[in-house]
Amino acid sequence: MKKKVFISFDYDHDLSQKNLLVGQSKLDDSPFEVSDVSIKQEIESDWESKAKQKIRNADVVLVLCGYFTDIATGVSKEVKIAQEVGTKYYLLKAYDNKKPYKPKASYSSDVIHDWTWNYLKRILG
Repeated sequence: MKKKVFISFDYDHDLSQKNLLVGQSKLDDSPFEVSDVSIKQEIESDWESKAKQKIRNADVVLVLCGYFTDIATGVSKEVKIAQEVGTKYYLLKAYDNKKPYKPKASYSSDVIHDWTWNYLKRILG
């Protein structure tokens, strides 16, 4: 059974990388399916409660870490929610040629992992 994944990402800077990750989820041998993703802005006043429910329903949160992730407040809120509800999360390096930054809410012990097919299969398989 495939793991349900919530993707947290900086909408303004890393949308193309999110689309690549969604594409990987559609491969026949993918160990995961995308259950939901970050949104660009707080559309409604209860955005955080809706995000909390979506993250709670996911098996794993994959956090794409790019060049501006440390100032992406929505990503930080989603990481904090994952910590609060106990949903496991992994930080993934969004680009090979850019230094990734962690969300502010991540723990100092959190490691940004290389985003490879083998790594995804290992953590989600």
